[in-house]
Parts: sequence; structure tokens; C-alpha cells
Amino acid sequence: MAADDAQDHEGASAFELDADLVQAVREALEQGARERVLELVEPLHEADLADLLEQLDADERAMLVRVLGRDLDPYALTELEEGVRDEVLEAMAPEDLAAAVKELDADDVVYLVEDLDEDEKARVLQALDPVERVAVEKSLTYPEDTAGRLARHEIVTAPPFWTVGQMIDAMREAEELPDDFHDVVLIDPKVEPVGLVPLSRIMAAPRATRLEDIKREEMHVLRADTSVEDVAYAFQKYRMLTAPVVDADGRLVGVIEFEDAAELIDDEAEEDLKLLAGVGDEELSDSVFETAKARFPWLFVNLLTAILASIVIAQFDRVIEQIVALAVLMPIVASMGGNAGTQTLTVAVRALATRDLTPANAWRIIRREALVGLANGLAFAVIVSGVGLIWYGDPTLGLVLAAAMVINLVAAALAGILIPIGLDKLGADPALASGTFVTTVTDVVGFFAFLGLAGALML
Repeated sequence: MAADDAQDHEGASAFELDADLVQAVREALEQGARERVLELVEPLHEADLADLLEQLDADERAMLVRVLGRDLDPYALTELEEGVRDEVLEAMAPEDLAAAVKELDADDVVYLVEDLDEDEKARVLQALDPVERVAVEKSLTYPEDTAGRLARHEIVTAPPFWTVGQMIDAMREAEELPDDFHDVVLIDPKVEPVGLVPLSRIMAAPRATRLEDIKREEMHVLRADTSVEDVAYAFQKYRMLTAPVVDADGRLVGVIEFEDAAELIDDEAEEDLKLLAGVGDEELSDSVFETAKARFPWLFVNLLTAILASIVIAQFDRVIEQIVALAVLMPIVASMGGNAGTQTLTVAVRALATRDLTPANAWRIIRREALVGLANGLAFAVIVSGVGLIWYGDPTLGLVLAAAMVINLVAAALAGILIPIGLDKLGADPALASGTFVTTVTDVVGFFAFLGLAGALML
């Protein structure tokens, strides 16, 4: 494929991988046309190649990996979903995998091998040069989802008394520098970080300027055991570009760059979204069995909560028999409560994730949400009372519907914020299928209020 054609493909649909390209690769693989496959794939950016691998089925994916061999861009491996990544690594010939990992930075290799079985992990590590292997093995000693595991080990360091000229000369003479970095880390004789000097300041300052005189005003240091959630929060709060990572003794073990933190923030938002729906870390590459198995527990919990709501309805079966209109109008109250609860829940979970909702302001936010629920409840009470009156010509039924709406929307607002706060207090992820519990509260309260008021006022 010509470069211009590749540009057309990459630019289609706001950088979305062109469906025609995917189909062309499929056809070339089916025909065994290796040169055509290479022609189609060679111009692709590493992220687009990863998209292509994810869109192919398992057999096509393995074929593409074998066809590409050493022409497979190693950095595409770091862009893959976990399930697809494992399939691709398994399909790669040992010599191709060894060649690929040699081109990657240590932190990328850590990402590739951390979930492999011990034999596969050893096979990859053996392909590394001794220095990089030590760095990868050191990272793997830190728990998963911590700053120590995430940190990059390719660092540019210097003593604070060096001049700009010495720093520039040292970087020019270095055999290898990190592919991307924003700051030089200043360290003392104990290898403890004492400052960060932006590359922009180094390039702008006279050669005689001491590095300690142009370092950043602030430096936030992360411990190696800091959770990735706290890492993402720190970068977001302090607008950092680089954060040194230190061990328990305060010695520098690596750095985390803004690009890493941005990916973490995206991952955390995606995780919260999935947990709210009770689907965990599911990926599109998962098998039918894996997907069904992962979704089953929360669907089962939802079944139990639905049975609970049905039990509440069953307590008023005589009321429903005598006033059939109640069966028609019940879903209005429950549905409005569920939607209102989901709105509050979404805001609360996000606020907890970004640390905007804290014990210091919790009661103020709870009061605000309760008053919002009350305000919306009163507004919709006027509307639904009119519906009940016009539909059935019964003002009492309209009054019952209005009162139930107010009660349920206030309950929904309180459930939407108190449930995630409660889960957070218990040490659980506040996004952990909170929607199921909120829906249960709104169904039970809505049905009980509507049918209870109807029984009391209309019979």
C-alpha cells in the first residue's frame, strides 16, 4: 500500500482503523499472500496494528503474527488488550519474541511478562541483556498495581552541582538515552532525588548555570508501594510531568512520566464504568464462557434483589386486584427512582475516585443530593398527578402517584450517594456494582410507598 493510501486509512473516521483495510488483510491472509499482508501492515502506526490484531479472530491473529515474524512492531504488543496480548505472545516464535523484547524499554517488558506463566516469563527474560533483565526482575518484585511496578528505569540523573554545560555534554556522550523524558532527576550521594530540572530550562539556560538553580519549584516523590490509584490522583491533582519513585529507604528506583499517569487515569475511569455495570475487567477478546462466567454473579445478585421487590409487591396483591390501575402505574415510580438513583450514583462514584468527595464535605453533598431529589420529586409529582387524573379520572390516584414519586426520588438520591460512600468506608471499590443496590432500594421503596399509600387512601 502506498504511503498516501495508508494516510487515507488512518485518517478515516477520526483515526479509526478502516474496515476496508481489515477486510483486505483478512483476504490476503486467506490467500497466503505474504507480500500483500506486509504491504498493508507496514505503514500502520503501532496503535493501529494493535487495533488490527484485536479485530481479527484468533486464527487470523495467529496467522498474521506468523506472517509478520520479526516485522511485527514490538511496541504494538504494549497496546494490546491483556487477553489478545497473551494470544499474540503465544503465537510468536521464540526467536521473534526474543528480538521484540530487546527493542522495548524495561517498563514495557514488565507489562508484557507480568501475567505470563513462569516458563514463558523465563523465556522472555532470557532474551534480555543482563542490565535490562535485572531492571525487569526488580520491577516484578513490587506488587502489581503499585508505583514500583509501573516505574520506568531508564532515567537521566545528575548531581545538583553540575552545570548546564556538563549536563548537555553528558547527554550528548551517553550511549543511550530514554526515548521520551521531560526532566533530569537530581540526586544526592545516597541516590535520593533532590530535584527535577526540565529539559526546556536546560536548553534555555547559559552553560555555566548550576542545575540546582533552575530546578522545578516543587517535586512530588512517590513511594514504590503507592497504589496506582494514588499515582493517578497525584498526577491529576498536581499537574505533574515527572514523579520520582523511591524505595523504603528513599533511594531512587525509577520515574513515572505523565504519559504513564494519563493511561492510568483512563484505565481507572474505564474500570469504574465497568464495575458500575458489574462486568469487572471483561474484554472483547474474552470467550463466551469467560464472559458469561464473569457476568453471572452480579446477574444472580440482581435476580435476588428483583425477587425482593416482587415480595414487596406480593404484600399488596389484594390492593392491586381491586385497583387494576396500580399495576399500570407502578413502573413509572420504579423507573423514575432508578434513573434518579443512577444519576446521583454516577456523580458520587466519580467524586470518590477523584477525591473530591471526602469526609470533610460528605454531609454537605448528602444534603445537596437529598434536596435535589426532593426538588425533582416535587416537579415530577405535579406531572404524574396530572397523568393519573387525566388517564383514570381519579384525583386520589393522582395524589398517591405524586406522593410516591417524591418519596422515591428522595430515597433514590440518598441511596445513590450513601451506598458508594458506605462501600468506600468498608474498603471496597465504590463502583462495585453499586447500581444493583441502588436499583433495589428504589424498587422496594417505590413499590412500597405507591402500593402502601394506595391501600391506605383508596380502599
